Amino acid sequence: MSAEQQNAVDIAIVGGGMVGASLALLLSSFNRNWRIKVIEAVVVERADASAQSVLMQPSFDARSSALSHSSREIFELLGLWDSLQPGLAAINQVHVSDRGHIGSTRLTATEQKLPALGYVVENRWLGRVLMDAVRQQEMIELVAPARVTAVKPLRDGMSLCVAADGEHLLSSRLLVVADGAQSHTRELLGINAQSKDYGQVAIIANISLQQDHQGVAYERFTDLGPMALLPLQPLDGEHRAALIWTLPPERAAAMLAADEADFLAELQQRFGFRLGQFQRVGSRHSYPIRLIASEEQVRRHVVVAGNAAHSLHPVAGQGFNLALRDLAVLAEVLAEAADSGVDIGDLSVLQRYEQRQQADQRQTILLSDLLPRIFGLDSSPVALARNMGLLALDTVPVLRHQFARLGMGLETRGTPTLGDAANG
Repeated sequence: MSAEQQNAVDIAIVGGGMVGASLALLLSSFNRNWRIKVIEAVVVERADASAQSVLMQPSFDARSSALSHSSREIFELLGLWDSLQPGLAAINQVHVSDRGHIGSTRLTATEQKLPALGYVVENRWLGRVLMDAVRQQEMIELVAPARVTAVKPLRDGMSLCVAADGEHLLSSRLLVVADGAQSHTRELLGINAQSKDYGQVAIIANISLQQDHQGVAYERFTDLGPMALLPLQPLDGEHRAALIWTLPPERAAAMLAADEADFLAELQQRFGFRLGQFQRVGSRHSYPIRLIASEEQVRRHVVVAGNAAHSLHPVAGQGFNLALRDLAVLAEVLAEAADSGVDIGDLSVLQRYEQRQQADQRQTILLSDLLPRIFGLDSSPVALARNMGLLALDTVPVLRHQFARLGMGLETRGTPTLGDAANG
């Protein structure tokens, strides 16, 4: 018996972040007795009482992600929504505006007949809830820290060389690559990725507010780039919002180096006083903005997922939400194949997944790419056209409804079913 046969699993997931952990739980929810191995490069601390208290403790500087309504539906079907609730802030309204122009629009949860348009969750809270759930599943094995150093195709799967306390060979019927936009595993497979540099840098930080945000998320387009302020839960009596501010590299460098007073003054000038006077800013971080798209998402026995498949402009907050919808469809397709007696790594099965998500991916990527480009043009005809569009959204309910459904991830895919997951 070969080493690969001795260490054989049904599904190997490279990357144990929010995407990899979510996929492992989605797959496990179908109760098909798949042996699942999650390979993560970073140490994942055990959830003992002392570690849990530290990791769950609120922090002013905690990084956050926006969850769409479709993501809520998926987490509800996985039985995780109640656990996520303490770390969530609801988005009751989205306000979109174009700095220096009259056009603006508001989308409300009440008009859409939903409890919220979306939610903002602190990443470490989401990560801890996911990891706790992963460890409760007997069919999921988490290996960390570990990295994949070599990959080669087998007749009925993939062979992986995994470095973790020495090197080990692993065979898997299906390999899912979910180790981020700069995926090393994607490179090992010889899968190229197209990259589009927006020539902008995103600054992310948390802002202390004078006024309660009241669950309003602000998307503001300026001449230098879009900015978003997303509602966060208050902490120690302070109202907070998560800032994503995109700027040209030189301007971003100046803002990162500026003292707190100058940073807040510039931000206030760009955003306005809808939330009163900004009080303070937490730790500032930055990253260059690029649209990265894998040239292949499926091969025999291989799927590329999450940021490794498509890393989007942060303007619409759609990256993780699109990835989660991809994963839900992938899990459904694999379960259907297993029920039909078809190999889960068969190319026709994986192509079926790709085809089912093609429209959702194309539309979401187009929206994330188009919005910053349209609002970044200064010409008068373009400014007039986009402001007419915003005014139309503000005055025509059916347009608002369609735009809201698109932003919530409901327009192309609808409500997920997840089969047995609904039954726990």
